[in-house]
Order: sequence, then C-alpha cells, then structure tokens
Amino acid sequence: MPGTGRWLSANGAEPPARFVDADDRMSAKRACELVCRGTGLLWRGDFHQARQLLAALSRRLRRSPQRPSSVAEAFVHHRREQSRRARALSLVLVRIEPGHVLALRRAPDIGAACQDVYGAVDEPYVVPLRELLGVISAREWRQKGVSVPALGARIHPHYGVFAPTRNEYVDLVADAPLPPVGTAFDIGTGTGVLAAVLARRGVPRVVGTDSSARAIRCAEDNARRLGLTGQFEAVRTDLFPPGRAQLVVCNPPWIPAEPHSALDHAVYDPGSRMLLGFLDGLADHLQPGGEGWLILSDLAERLGLRTRSDLLNAVRGAGLRVLARSDTGARHPKAAASGDPFHAARASEIISLWRLARPEN
Repeated sequence: MPGTGRWLSANGAEPPARFVDADDRMSAKRACELVCRGTGLLWRGDFHQARQLLAALSRRLRRSPQRPSSVAEAFVHHRREQSRRARALSLVLVRIEPGHVLALRRAPDIGAACQDVYGAVDEPYVVPLRELLGVISAREWRQKGVSVPALGARIHPHYGVFAPTRNEYVDLVADAPLPPVGTAFDIGTGTGVLAAVLARRGVPRVVGTDSSARAIRCAEDNARRLGLTGQFEAVRTDLFPPGRAQLVVCNPPWIPAEPHSALDHAVYDPGSRMLLGFLDGLADHLQPGGEGWLILSDLAERLGLRTRSDLLNAVRGAGLRVLARSDTGARHPKAAASGDPFHAARASEIISLWRLARPEN
C-alpha cells in the first residue's frame, strides 16, 4: 500500500483499492458508510477504540434475516452474509512497524504473536485489524493448548489450524476397535491430534498428511511435545502419501460449502471434494484386510446440503463396503445454544465413525 507499508495477510485478504486515515473521531456510522463502499480505514488512534469500532461495525453490518423456503436456503444465505460482513470488517487496517511493533496508544505487545505467523519482517506492513486480533488470540491458544481427554494431554494449535475443541470425534477414534496395524495414515492431520491418538494406542508408525504448511509444522510440533516423533511422520501433500497402510483415517470438513477464511477450510468442503477424494482413493491405499475410518457429522444432512443416500452411493461407487458404524451425539456449546439460527439441526447432530473396507475383506 503506497506510503503506508507492505500489504500482508495470512488469510489471503486482498488490499483495498483505496483507503483513508481514521482515528477516534470517526463515528461508527461514517465508518460503516466507507467500508460498505470498499474503502479501507487505516487506523491512527487508540487501539482499544479501534476494537470498539470493529464491534460497532459488526453490529451495524447485520441485516434482518430473510424468510427462506428451506433450511438449506437459510444456511446458504447465512454463509453469504457472513462472507459479506467479514469482507467489510477486514477493511479496518493497522500499520505495524519493523520488529512487529504496533505504534498505537494502549496497544499490546504483538511481537511474539506476529513472529509466529508472519515470520521476520524488516519493513512496515499493513494488516486487517480483525486478522491481527485473531493472530493475538492464536498465540494464547498455542501457548496454553487444548486439553484432549483421550490423550490425557494438551494439543497446541497454531494460527490457521483448526483446534480440537470438540472431543466427540477424537473419542470415536480412541474407542474404535483397532485392527492389527503396522502403519496408519491420518489424512488431513491438522494439529495431528488423531495421529497422536493412534500412536498412543500403539500404532508403530503414523503418517499424517496435510496440504497446509502451517498444519504440517503444527502436527510436528505437537508430536515433539508428546514425545511421539519416533512414531510420527508429517507429509505435505493433497490427501494420500505414497504407499499403502493397514489403517487410513480421515476426518474431512463436514459441510459442503465455500470456505471464507483459513480456518474455514477445516469445516467447509466445497463440492465435498476432500470427502469424495478420500473415498475414491481409499481402496488403492489400503493393505489387504485393511480398514478406512471416515469420521463425519450428519449436520450437512440435517441442513439439507447432502443426503445419506449421497454418502452411501459415494461409498459404493468407490468400491468400498461398510463394516460397522459408531455414533455419538454432539456435545459442543452450539448444540445447546437456542439462539443459534440452526439450533434444531445442531442439537440433533450425530457424529459417526464409518469403518470401511474393500469388498474382498
């Protein structure tokens, strides 16, 4: 951005075509008018005032919900509105000085958090304030970690890598009957939590794959923290590593919709690309007698975005058969949040572990 510093966004946000300086004197009404026209606001005032402006903008950008004809239509509209608001909120910007210094009144020390995400930057740069707040929050999560009862330990998520704050799917992998396994693949390993569960269950070698470099670094970090580096190998690739395994596990994004941020890729899978890719490639990566474990929520079915027949037809079409299925109910906070627009679907959500095999097993 000319005259201000290099544009930098870990989420891939695009810089605004134009921007104006903004400070504590700018009203939320005026700020809303500007961001709705695509104008960036380069904040020069107090840090806490900037956060308050962001919150005020978020409230102003909400629109009254439409009356959709179906739950699926309501969800698509909801996601579209989330994307619109996120784009507008990303137009509140801050300039960061060399050494990751935020030179605003009452600004926190952001050095370590920004170093984690942006690395060494020896020139001024500009980022969306909303992204910076996420970077700061991620640093706290990374230091504190997330308790995973099935491991009896904590997993430390990095920025942009989905944190295992829901234990249902982890417990399913921890409790499923484990066939004789020398090597297991964990497809889309993320933080490495499922690979760690398998290693703790005695699998001698677990290969975790992910297309994200951040996720690979995060999984390797967690394996080191847990003392599992001798059992775990991380490979950056799309879906499967070379070779075959006795057990191939995958917890793909559960909802077939477009992602709008780095973290969204762990939840939203456009066109069910990862789910179908896993199913279609599974038979070619299983050892004779091996099993594939698919961990999947039925929330997409309850939202009208996929049917159970769609899933079963994809399994059969991939030349696979279902050995067994284990189910558990949702235990996350949104399942009990009656104010959530999709509370009914979330409250009845079931997460399943599908044990799959080739027909000759």
